[in-house]
Amino acid sequence: MTEAAAPDRVPDRASGRLSGRSVLITGAARGQGAAEARLFAAEGAQVLIGDVLDDQGEALAKELQLELGEGRVRYQHLDVSSEDDWAAAVEAATSAFGKLDGLVNNAGILRFNELVTTPLEEYLAVVRVNQVGCFLGMRAAAPAIESAGGGTIVNTASYTALTGMALVTSYAATKGAIVAMTRVAALELAPKGIRVNAVCPGAVDTPMSDPANAFVGESGAPLMSAEDAAALAAATKELYAKVVPLGRIGRPDEMARLALFLTSDDSSYVTGQPMVADGGWMCGVTIG
Repeated sequence: MTEAAAPDRVPDRASGRLSGRSVLITGAARGQGAAEARLFAAEGAQVLIGDVLDDQGEALAKELQLELGEGRVRYQHLDVSSEDDWAAAVEAATSAFGKLDGLVNNAGILRFNELVTTPLEEYLAVVRVNQVGCFLGMRAAAPAIESAGGGTIVNTASYTALTGMALVTSYAATKGAIVAMTRVAALELAPKGIRVNAVCPGAVDTPMSDPANAFVGESGAPLMSAEDAAALAAATKELYAKVVPLGRIGRPDEMARLALFLTSDDSSYVTGQPMVADGGWMCGVTIG
């Protein structure tokens, strides 16, 4: 088994690939979104951190301001299922940075449940955040990105959009929709100078995938104790070591680098694509 999962920090090897860019990243207070915010800012971008976790989001913004300069990073409360919040976030980015030419639709939630026991309310809650949030984000940001002379949109889908996985009906449905919307948006927005792609991570070690956050009841309360959730998380990582060819769960910084590639000029001829980063999980089954 190769190295264990690391925190959401990124290596100190920035090369200014996003200098002059301004990017809005959703769900950026922690996990994969926080890793993207750190990396994008380190690569020269002005970053608007959007999230509903205000304390964590503001703390990250302040940390990056101290490191990089106060005008480089801002925090904005953003419920991605709210049209009004999206309008306010785009306005905040253009007001603070003078333009918006990048969006990373990273915000998402995960719920584990069997198909026949999934309550409609739970299914719709996942749809509102993952699918509707992505739709609203592209719709709100595209005009601003076009006004800036073009840019990029990166949507966070999942390898479950392309293959099956038990217990994630609602999650997989929304991620499949994100891949479909990405392709349509790429066709419609290409003439406006906007490239649209999707990252499709496999299992990544983030708070979203923590069983304590993914197994919840109708009230939103955890269905297992902290101790049981920690034990299940450890057992799951051991399982990934067996079923993932690279022998481990993914790290947030690895997904951030893929989002950076799709946001930078390194991918200037890439649009409409679901880019899988799953450690080889989709390749198949190893015998022996």
